[in-house]
Amino acid sequence: MAKKSQATTKLTPAQKAKAEADAKHVIARNKKARHDYHIDKVIEAGLVLSGTEVKALRMGRASLTEAWIEFDRRGEAWLIGANVPIYAMGSWTNHKPTQKRKLLLHRDEIRSLALKVRDKGTTVVPLELYFIGGRAKVEIALARGKQEWDKRETLKRRQDQREAERAMSDARRARR
Repeated sequence: MAKKSQATTKLTPAQKAKAEADAKHVIARNKKARHDYHIDKVIEAGLVLSGTEVKALRMGRASLTEAWIEFDRRGEAWLIGANVPIYAMGSWTNHKPTQKRKLLLHRDEIRSLALKVRDKGTTVVPLELYFIGGRAKVEIALARGKQEWDKRETLKRRQDQREAERAMSDARRARR
């Protein structure tokens, strides 16, 4: 008897729901960070949130453009400046939109990042805020700042790459 491959088996509604819940649902991206910094190392961190913050995030509203990561003396990492708007249906229990939010990382990860941040020119920036498996996560990166000429060079390289791809696709179409 031959086994059926997973591609040919039909998923049950429960399996579809589980796959959808386990999928990565991006809420906010910090495009400015990838433009302003050379990304060295990317780490996924958990996020401590209150009830209304979770509900506001599930509505898909947040901003990481002005956010940064800070380390305190007690060995904790904090997400500062991230804007999670007030939940419209919330009452007196609503959260402050730009309050500090604790990041959940292993002690060794925090220690190594904090040591590297002390070096001149390195920082830790948030890249993405998303839900995965029902839990809020932040993708953070150890980054080095770019100079103005670096940014222009990156834009030029990206534009050249697009033009080369466009020329290749035009050549393929002409061959047909």
